[in-house]
Amino acid sequence: MYLEHVNLVVKNIDSALQFYRAAFPHWKVRSKGEGEWFGKPRQWLHFGDDHHYLAFSDHGEGENRLLEAHQVGLGHFAYVVNCIDSVVKRLNEAGFQADKLGPDHRYRKNVYFIDPDGFEVEFVQYFSDIPAQRNSD
Repeated sequence: MYLEHVNLVVKNIDSALQFYRAAFPHWKVRSKGEGEWFGKPRQWLHFGDDHHYLAFSDHGEGENRLLEAHQVGLGHFAYVVNCIDSVVKRLNEAGFQADKLGPDHRYRKNVYFIDPDGFEVEFVQYFSDIPAQRNSD
């Protein structure tokens, strides 16, 4: 079993792509098109690789949930990366700054960014292949 895609409703697909292209330079636009969602026209786009992608639909309205609050909704989603410093550098060069760092840990390093639509995205690099070490407090 694996997660194939995450579907995000965004205000503007181009703005979302600026963030995710910096994070994942090896990904590509897999497909795109137009449709209608409950009477409202919108564009959609799939951005990823052959196994995983992010599905974007535009014309999102309102603001994302407050991450500091306790509303029901998406907290964050996370990607394991081979070199977290490279991801941070690419995102910084694209104009995005880290929102917060994860706690110091012997076997992992993680950082959180907020994308243009307010979704919190975690990037984590592990320094051990032993699950008990990777997942320890």
